[in-house]
Amino acid sequence: MSADRQTGLADPAASSRPTVSLSGTRCLVLGGGGFLGLNLCNRLAAAGAEVTCFSRSHPQPEVLDRRVSRVTGQFADRLAIANAVERQDIVFHLIAGSIPESSNRDPSAELAAAPIATLHLLEICRSARIKKLVFSSTGGAIYGIPRIIPIPEQAPTDPISAYGISKLMIEKSLYLYRHLHGIDYQILRIANPYGRFQLGTKHQGLIGSYIHRVLSGLPLEVWGTGEVVRDFLHVDDVSDAFLGAVTYEGPHKILNVGSGVGLSVNQVIAELEAAFGLERLPCLYKPSRAADVPANVLDTALIRSELGWQPRVALRAGLVGTIAWMRAHLAEAPPGAPRHPAREG
Repeated sequence: MSADRQTGLADPAASSRPTVSLSGTRCLVLGGGGFLGLNLCNRLAAAGAEVTCFSRSHPQPEVLDRRVSRVTGQFADRLAIANAVERQDIVFHLIAGSIPESSNRDPSAELAAAPIATLHLLEICRSARIKKLVFSSTGGAIYGIPRIIPIPEQAPTDPISAYGISKLMIEKSLYLYRHLHGIDYQILRIANPYGRFQLGTKHQGLIGSYIHRVLSGLPLEVWGTGEVVRDFLHVDDVSDAFLGAVTYEGPHKILNVGSGVGLSVNQVIAELEAAFGLERLPCLYKPSRAADVPANVLDTALIRSELGWQPRVALRAGLVGTIAWMRAHLAEAPPGAPRHPAREG
């Protein structure tokens, strides 16, 4: 399939984004020190919002807009969360427990963490009377093995990982609190994002992991035959969807966020070879994993019609920009220095 399936400029980081003004809107990003969170904090600040980044540790100054306030704490610390939520208008919930594959090693721990902490968060948001909670769910794990491709929002949700079940539990909790207490919310089921601030050092994101391995002189790990199909989109497009969700007042509380086009792992490797200008990247094939569904591509017709949203960054341009960012990051990081961002969302 064509890499240029989406329109976009050669440098996604410098491309112009849709004009959105959130001047004076107070926004809290839980998990703001993670890959999605850092990008969202910067995007919200650029849109004029008053942004607070809540994370386990302070992001390094050079990656976060100086207009963003920083608060450290644990998601399980109710007092820290209550203090952070106070006087906010919009709360973005980007905190995740783990990743699909590792979550199945200890499902009870996965299901006892983020869902319970989210129930406490909802009680706090109810007391604080926030205007809306925007939740970063998963489009890749929540549907399980799909019966139809691309997958619409109305498709059955039968996750095959504790990670996916955890996200689904949180989605149902949001519905409950709207029913009981009128809390407004928006769920974005996000496909497989990639881009700046995704380091790929903890198996977080296939593209980020692969770029990191190439730049580190390591072979690419391929689980199975490489014919597993996924839906990839640039983090700038994800940030646009987050911003659109803030002002959306329509009836659809769950929206898919993806490219709508599937690429196999082998096709992604071919695109990376082209982006790096290399003839062949070495690969290390391993047995397939139980948490990997054979194919996952999201139907994005609903978010396109409801928000006027569409992906803007072409895959090849996105890969080139991400490679340039990670190459610069690895060159600047001193030996033994802690890597940013942390795994938070």
